[in-house]
Amino acid sequence: MRKKLGNNRKNRCRFCTKEGCPRPAFVDYKDVSNLKKLITSQGKMFSRKRSGLCATFQRAAGDAIKRARFIGLLPFVGE
Repeated sequence: MRKKLGNNRKNRCRFCTKEGCPRPAFVDYKDVSNLKKLITSQGKMFSRKRSGLCATFQRAAGDAIKRARFIGLLPFVGE
């Protein structure tokens, strides 16, 4: 008998509220701990399916990660 893992849990966007997606979608580029959860150990961004973000916040997270990399808060490549 095999266990089914994760079938009862829907992958929800971590930035959306119960009312819906807040506009404008903003992800803070200075919040490095939150951004590190959205990138792999190699420094690549997780896909929408893997990260669980909605399309609007996936785009905003991409921009925030690019800004954090440019400023030097996140590495371009993994360690």
